Amino acid sequence: MERMESSPTPPDDSASERPPASLTAGEIDALWREHRRWVAAVILAHMPRDADLEDLLQDVALLVVRSIHTLTDLRALRPWLRTIAINTSRSAGRKRKVRMRLFREAEDLDAIDGAGAGLSASQRENAAALERGRRLMEAAQTLPPAYREPLLLRAVRGLSQKQVAEMLDLPETTVETRLVRARRMLREQVENEEAQRERRQGAAGSAVRIAQ
Repeated sequence: MERMESSPTPPDDSASERPPASLTAGEIDALWREHRRWVAAVILAHMPRDADLEDLLQDVALLVVRSIHTLTDLRALRPWLRTIAINTSRSAGRKRKVRMRLFREAEDLDAIDGAGAGLSASQRENAAALERGRRLMEAAQTLPPAYREPLLLRAVRGLSQKQVAEMLDLPETTVETRLVRARRMLREQVENEEAQRERRQGAAGSAVRIAQ
């Protein structure tokens, strides 16, 4: 559905002044092609690592065609597209989590029982690093979109600063500034969470000693 049968229609300035429900198929196709790269950047920042970008773009394109009549003002098109892109990416993530949970439940529990006691120092370090990475990803998801998306595209997807700027249609200097702020916000948030965790653990240890 991403490539429509009708011939491409160049963007029409008058289209933005009409209700979205009155747009022709060619005008909708033109709007999609105009925003496709930007939508791809939003999806990349939120989708699971093993998801297929083209599949998710196709899903978003179908939703745009089916639902654009619900949009009341084309000036709100980008926020609307962002919502669809993020929801589609998160839906793919939820499906992946379900598959992983079913896989874990199907494993032989006897093989897992007591395995933690036999972990080597390097395995424990790897486990700690994975846990910290998980916390960082969770914290990154709470950042405002303006900071979260450049950070995830740069750090998780491995795009260069220039590529991030091109995908988000932003000046490279703006991306650089947002990356610096995003990393600072993320570091402060994780440090605060770790401090709170240590305080809770200290309080729990004190309660145990008192009870003994």
